[in-house]
Amino acid sequence: MTARVRFAPSPTGYLHVGGARTALFNWLFARREGAKFLLRIEDTDKARSTDEHTQVILDGLKWLGLDWDEPPVFQGARVARHQEVADTLLADGKAYMEEDAIRLRVPPGEIAWDDAVHGRISFQGEDIKDFVILRSDRSPLYNFAVVVDDIDMQITHVMRGDDHISNTPKQIAVYRALGVALPVFGHVPMIHGPDGKKLSKRHGATAVGDYQHLGILPEAMRNFLALLGWSPGGDREIMTLDEMIKLFSFDGIQKKPAIFDTTKLEWMNGQYLSAKSADELYPLVQPQLAMLGVDGGNKDAVLRAIAAVKTRSRTTLDVARQVAVRLDAKLVALDEKAQKEIAKDPAAYHASLAASVVALKNAEWTPESLEKALRNLAEQRNVAAGKIFQPIRIALTGGTVSEPVNELLSVVGKEAALRRLEAAALT
Repeated sequence: MTARVRFAPSPTGYLHVGGARTALFNWLFARREGAKFLLRIEDTDKARSTDEHTQVILDGLKWLGLDWDEPPVFQGARVARHQEVADTLLADGKAYMEEDAIRLRVPPGEIAWDDAVHGRISFQGEDIKDFVILRSDRSPLYNFAVVVDDIDMQITHVMRGDDHISNTPKQIAVYRALGVALPVFGHVPMIHGPDGKKLSKRHGATAVGDYQHLGILPEAMRNFLALLGWSPGGDREIMTLDEMIKLFSFDGIQKKPAIFDTTKLEWMNGQYLSAKSADELYPLVQPQLAMLGVDGGNKDAVLRAIAAVKTRSRTTLDVARQVAVRLDAKLVALDEKAQKEIAKDPAAYHASLAASVVALKNAEWTPESLEKALRNLAEQRNVAAGKIFQPIRIALTGGTVSEPVNELLSVVGKEAALRRLEAAALT
């Protein structure tokens, strides 16, 4: 029989990084094993479940590139089935009525399983005690409904967060009562913030959609999530999707909690940004330029600017902000380092800019010619080339770090660059 795995989110909130990581692990396992990856929306909490949250979860999975192999199952539509199975257990004497609720009999003795991540885990039936599977209003409880659903969906492997370990003995008791073989259980480590505590909003963004809006690329997010609690072996960090599928296994899943490090995510995103062409990044950057109030109508100019800044960017928002500064002088604002640099010798700063304007007016506007003109100016003024380059960089970008200044001038364009430099020299 083909292996079948599932991701079963509750649509009571957005797709959080922990859920997305669980979905990714299940998806990688399915693709590696030639198995089926299924989706079940556990929407039995009618008070908190919304269609909007369901759609956000589906959109988040699609953004990450995680496709499912059969139409999603909605748990809320299966209540009659849950009731039918509970009534059967009641009729068979494996459950009993108590105050109009149906309670499962949990025999004494060991309830154990060989966890695919943690090894053997054991509980005692007498510690679990008989538990309600159907409330007095005939609504099913979580630990009962998921087992009925997993059996009907023919799920062979249940991979989920290790906060579910305490639920597993109750679910095994249901499997036993129904006389059905257990799936393989694998409980993956929780995700913690850098302070070692369970990841929450106090650590910053926790929803996958937030990172999409913060300018993280889906392939970078996917790569980063894969490494939260799983090691592919060696020192691999940047991996293609095909490599992740090929390397993924239960053996590589770690037992200890994973640490969500936003700095690492942004570094990884930067690697993916650098590898993309300006043309590939253009459709992501263009809407962000519009939000910054920049007319990106001159596509060639935008593409030149993207190519110049992408290797020094961490997110597509970074790219857009830097492109915007190169296209629109009104967006240039001196950062703290730039202000300190000018404050060291304001007269020298303004004099250097004024001299640069004179030297650049007659220069051919190519990176090679611009660099030659500026180095000649430095020789004439008997100063290091950096004393000429840095004031230009500050005047054009508001910062002290950029692409090489000759490339920066080329990207900004002759007319705009000279106009900006003249204005800065007089300010």
